[in-house]
Amino acid sequence: MRAIWRSLAVAALAAIGASALHAAPADDYYKGKQIILILSTDVGGGYAASANAIIPYLSANIPGRPRIIMQNMPGAGGVRAMNYMYSAAPKDGTRIALVQAMSPYAPLFGVDAAKYDPRQMHWIGSLEKSTGICVAWSTSGIRTWQDVFAKEFVVGASGAGSQMETLPHMVNKLFGTKIKVVSGYKGGNDVFLAMERGEVQGRCGSFYSTIIASKPDWIQQKKFAIPFQIALERDPEFRDVPALGEFAKDTRTKQVLELIASHMAMDRPLVMPPGTPPERVAIIRRAFQAAVSDPAFIAEAQRQKLDIDAVPGEGVARLLSNAYAMPPDVVSAARDALNLTGSSPN
Repeated sequence: MRAIWRSLAVAALAAIGASALHAAPADDYYKGKQIILILSTDVGGGYAASANAIIPYLSANIPGRPRIIMQNMPGAGGVRAMNYMYSAAPKDGTRIALVQAMSPYAPLFGVDAAKYDPRQMHWIGSLEKSTGICVAWSTSGIRTWQDVFAKEFVVGASGAGSQMETLPHMVNKLFGTKIKVVSGYKGGNDVFLAMERGEVQGRCGSFYSTIIASKPDWIQQKKFAIPFQIALERDPEFRDVPALGEFAKDTRTKQVLELIASHMAMDRPLVMPPGTPPERVAIIRRAFQAAVSDPAFIAEAQRQKLDIDAVPGEGVARLLSNAYAMPPDVVSAARDALNLTGSSPN
């Protein structure tokens, strides 16, 4: 009997030793390494501010404290960066991307250029939850929901797949508004400059935190109005601004709105390529949660006027799973409403 217990004890110790041997390399893996954080937008602006703010705290919470450097990869509202992460990025744990929240939905809505399945990718978490809005420059004559029916409202956009293009098309399709989209700008910053120059009258999307961080004078000097919110219900931050859900007259319209607006519940998500070893994904997820909970990071975000309301990676994956499981007729109606450039029926 004693021999049996001795054998079991030896086996148990061997298993523990083997486990420790496997765990140690995972914990030591990032020591001396460099991580590239792909940013799916251009330099400057709210996304870059969020990335620069989180990078030091993410690095500090990864065992081995690897250096994290940022590489911009703008294009097609995040589709370019997502394609890279899905097919071309190294799958060794040294690539992370911060992308626009709408980009994981591009394949669902039939964007031909989107050659990826976001459900196979590893979601680390998202930095905030947001509310969609349209903002109109003070000289545009657009101030209320009624105004976007009475006159043309010209908004700028960066291209297929971006909120700036898809959301105004959706509002036109579902409600009959007169929003004209002028596409082709490099990114949100260029649209802001175009508003100041008078080239366009506004912009649509979930970017209010970007205005707070990079254009505080716009708020102080009341340089823009918010005629409506792109949401089912009013955000308390804009309690006097109507939400689209208030004007939805049937269940189907509300379902389409719910699907389209769901990406705002996981704004500024971070992702790793499919095939990345699970233990390295786990390390980065833990580091992300530690970073966004760090009082120093929270204080820095507040100093930079960044809105942080983080969602864990499992929560982001669940939102995407639910979206891709929506009834085909609702998805088709949403695709039709968004009028995505370069999309085709699935």
